[in-house]
Amino acid sequence: MGFVIAFFSSASIYLDWGGLVNPFINTVLGLLALYLWFIADKVSWVWSGFFVGLLWFWWMGLSFIHYKMPWAIPFVVVGVSSIYASFFYLAISMVELTEKYLKLHQLFGKALILLVLSYIHPLGFDWFKPELMFTNSYLGIEKWQFALVLFSFTLTIYKKKLLFLTLILGAYPYATHFQTESELNSNIKLVSTFTPVEDKWIPELKQQHIDNIFINIQRAIQEKKEVVVFPESVFALYLNQEENLITALKNYSKYITIVTGGLYNDNTLPKNSTYIFQNGEYTVADKVVLVPFGEQNPLPKWMGKWINKLFFDGAPDYIGAKDFTDYSIQNTQYRNAICFESTSEKLYEGKPKNMIVLSNNGWLVPSIEPIQQKILLQYYSKKYGTTIYHSINMSNSYVVHQGEVIYE
Repeated sequence: MGFVIAFFSSASIYLDWGGLVNPFINTVLGLLALYLWFIADKVSWVWSGFFVGLLWFWWMGLSFIHYKMPWAIPFVVVGVSSIYASFFYLAISMVELTEKYLKLHQLFGKALILLVLSYIHPLGFDWFKPELMFTNSYLGIEKWQFALVLFSFTLTIYKKKLLFLTLILGAYPYATHFQTESELNSNIKLVSTFTPVEDKWIPELKQQHIDNIFINIQRAIQEKKEVVVFPESVFALYLNQEENLITALKNYSKYITIVTGGLYNDNTLPKNSTYIFQNGEYTVADKVVLVPFGEQNPLPKWMGKWINKLFFDGAPDYIGAKDFTDYSIQNTQYRNAICFESTSEKLYEGKPKNMIVLSNNGWLVPSIEPIQQKILLQYYSKKYGTTIYHSINMSNSYVVHQGEVIYE
């Protein structure tokens, strides 16, 4: 039962990975997952948590291949799955306690748990949201809409009357706030690169990578684009310390605005940054939300140092900016986001109308990770009315406009 629940909850991700996005199928599968969670016993709940961790996040250990430690992958997979199993165990135990001492029926307790699960972020990782199942479906993804679906199931099972299922119709997104929001800018060129992680750091290939960047800039100028966007760390070097490259990019920025990823070092600790070149000048926007374990260790300091020494050659954590950066191009405001942080709700404070995202998915392909990232961006685009321009390494770049994906 636990596996079937997790299977239904993750089915829309895997179908999308296989090229099938069907709102009807996604709606049915999502509703089936919720129904089974409502009728499942404690053991099934715990196993559903374990298999959610497995089916949703098995890819988290793939980066260890690039560190020449493939042996660590099974430990990461089992560890992540066990964390989610523990959360589900605690959740269902709380439901049992509230039923015993507060006389609250388990159905209402389960509904409440499912509603708040998206606010629980193990080690700062917030990609598990039950309502994500309905991103590409006939149901809305707002909290009140998800709550209405849960309330409908609760009453239907509790009262044993199918009539209450009709309440689900109220969760259909008849109108959305973003329909009158930002317009799509067709003058932005999103560059997709397909450079494997190992190749990015080979000194002999450095010049080839740089030449390809300038070829794409020239091509975008020929296409009369206003902006060209490159993926995260497409310059695999401390760009601010490369005077010749800075000068060349400044010169090109007199003809086109260039948004590119690159490392930044001001003689303290390294930063994963976005460089914005326009009108012969440039500014730097630093990453705010860092990747747990990939860029910043979320464990206690003493344990974090031990993990970094064991797995990452003692490399120091990156430094995150204190606040997000908004910058203007052609009188239009864009919020800066780099890879993981674009999937964090924190970046959508103030409901930005436009966002430019730079990503490098090379660490985690082939896997479902790029699809989950895309679905999360659709989710936030629908929720906050944000148009998202996403340039990626090792995946095809795309725009998310009004919750829909438009590939370059």
